[in-house]
Amino acid sequence: MRWVPVRSESEKKVAAKLRKASGFYRFLWEIRDELFAAEFQEELEKSYQPRGQEPCPPALLAMVMLLQRYDGLSDADAVDAAENDRRWQLVLGCLGAEQAPFGQGTLVRFRLRAIANDLDKKLVDRTVEIAKKTGGFGWQHLRAALDSSPLHGAGRVEDTWNLIGRAMAKVVHAVSMALELDEETVVKSAGLSVLSADSIKAALDIDWDDEDAQTAALEKLLSQVDALEKWVAKRASKQAEVPPLKEPLAMLRKLVAQDIEPDPTSGGRRIKQEVAKDRIISVSDPEMRHGRKSKTKLFNGYKRHIAIANNLILATAVEPANVQEHEPAAGLLARVAKHGTVEIVDIDRGYLASEAIAELFDQGVTIHSRPWVPTNKGLFTKLDFGIDARRRIVTCPNGKTARAVDSGKATFAVEDCSRCKLKPSCTTSASRSVALHPKEGMLIQLRTRKSTRKGRAELRKRVVVEHKLARVGQIQGDNARYSGARKNELDLNRTAALINLQEVSRRSAA
Repeated sequence: MRWVPVRSESEKKVAAKLRKASGFYRFLWEIRDELFAAEFQEELEKSYQPRGQEPCPPALLAMVMLLQRYDGLSDADAVDAAENDRRWQLVLGCLGAEQAPFGQGTLVRFRLRAIANDLDKKLVDRTVEIAKKTGGFGWQHLRAALDSSPLHGAGRVEDTWNLIGRAMAKVVHAVSMALELDEETVVKSAGLSVLSADSIKAALDIDWDDEDAQTAALEKLLSQVDALEKWVAKRASKQAEVPPLKEPLAMLRKLVAQDIEPDPTSGGRRIKQEVAKDRIISVSDPEMRHGRKSKTKLFNGYKRHIAIANNLILATAVEPANVQEHEPAAGLLARVAKHGTVEIVDIDRGYLASEAIAELFDQGVTIHSRPWVPTNKGLFTKLDFGIDARRRIVTCPNGKTARAVDSGKATFAVEDCSRCKLKPSCTTSASRSVALHPKEGMLIQLRTRKSTRKGRAELRKRVVVEHKLARVGQIQGDNARYSGARKNELDLNRTAALINLQEVSRRSAA
């Protein structure tokens, strides 16, 4: 179904009366036909077939998605705005309508279909195409920049006790649905006394400073987990293989496996002494993870990434907080490359480990980044050695040389090191070696550039992406709106599309 709003005289009058503060609504009204041109609407329609007595065109719903993010509205508030805000009605082409042309459920379904078909990414690409048509943007040779920031998760972060307890409750709820039983009946039948109170810890009711009491309480909790699994195996074995019971049952098992281990002293079980590498921290949002803003500052949730060029956001990604910065770099850069030849890349050192960055460097692309700085407790570091990366030869501060072998280590001769006058300032390791990075040539270039005034000036140009990421934070906020990485990536993409359109509007007005 095609969205073909008519620019009536009534709309023109309303648009003319909008004050400066509402100028962006007028811009969306002016650009809506170009933004949702026939070929783009056809692409949207292939992915989303509207249903209902009065089906909503997908292009209109995509515009609602932008307006929602611009005003920071929920689905319910979006419906209200479409019925009572003349600016929304102007943009959506429904001036004077007493009923919104969409409902809350329609928006939920559209987002799911948008995610399934990457319509949000296509919307970002569409805003870039519009920017290209306005001129003032050079697309033959691109200077790309990448950056990331924390996105705090919407799920409740809990300890082992509450994670397992909430997972048990979800299994009970799913069993009650599958077998059409009351949850209370399941709890009593399976003997789950730990689910009889408002919380697991309230039901256990122990002195939490008493280690013996904790051990007994943990065994009680885990024995009831076992009892629940046996009850399900006996009463709902077929239902356990399909939704809605399959997923929460798998979640419960995963939580127990990640946090519980055998106790070698008592022969029982205990909470693991070390944190699992990819530990689930929330039952309500299982994709959330622990992450770091810095060595000392932790956060829970996700990392959002953006890639920009020409002051436009060309690509985004949202990953669990424990995913390293370099991992989404290849996908981000690939989307940037769709718009032109990448000649310069500005990044922070977190992205340096990406193979995509190394490949671009080998292809002659200029990489700007602050390099890793080696430290060695006051002794010589790699920076004190002369390194010929091409020939893989290392020269020490005393003029002795060694060649790196396949492992990347250049080991100096025993006789050279044993009588060296600089030995007190050198390594205390018996190996007497210097390890070369596979991309040592790139790192040398980065260190050399950082030591020059011109190089430092180039590094400072990365501030552009930092400002753009700050703008993302102003619009999207720093707290996730949804559960799950992909849903939050959709939110980031509509934010990116909005920011791109604001950039087009600004340049058009200049």
